[in-house]
Amino acid sequence: MSHTLGIRQAQKQKTRQALLDAALGLLEEQSLSSLGLREVTRAVGVAPTAFYRHFHSIADLGVALVDEALGSLHPMVRTTVSAAGDGDERIARAIELIARHVQTHPAHVRFVARERHGGVQPVREAIRDQLARFAEEVKAELAEDPEAAGWHDDDLLMLAHLYVDQMISTASLFLETLEAPDAERERVTQAATRRLRLIGIGRLHWRD
Repeated sequence: MSHTLGIRQAQKQKTRQALLDAALGLLEEQSLSSLGLREVTRAVGVAPTAFYRHFHSIADLGVALVDEALGSLHPMVRTTVSAAGDGDERIARAIELIARHVQTHPAHVRFVARERHGGVQPVREAIRDQLARFAEEVKAELAEDPEAAGWHDDDLLMLAHLYVDQMISTASLFLETLEAPDAERERVTQAATRRLRLIGIGRLHWRD
């Protein structure tokens, strides 16, 4: 009996993942607000009623995609502001991690970039909540740096949001240059480096 239940659970999870993957593929060319349930189930080869065994709605599926796209990134985001290394080393490490993630997961990055200000409210809120979590985690990492001694919590959180916003902006720019010549990607790297250096300079002199 338990073996049969295990097989059924594995099949259910497989179908759920297939629905997520199909939706992500369809969203390469459209927004979530225009995506139809039947469109997704047709791509997977299941009946429309099967969709509701996994998600309450397309919006619910979108929230699951947000979790898939951003949920696993928390360790990476903390690493980008780790106190290890000097300022230039931190910046280079952060940009390299972002570029590598965009190359590995372009569909997820595109989905988040499009839906962050899209027309599906639960998905916008899910993205906002994940980014707020990133900021809190970055703040905690920044607080461990000796340079943060004497900083007010609100100021540290403001700085954390600046870093998170810059990471998202840099990822979007790398996404736009995936098929571009190396020179274009290098321009994105240089621009991101300058912006992060500017944030770093402000960070050093904020309490002046």
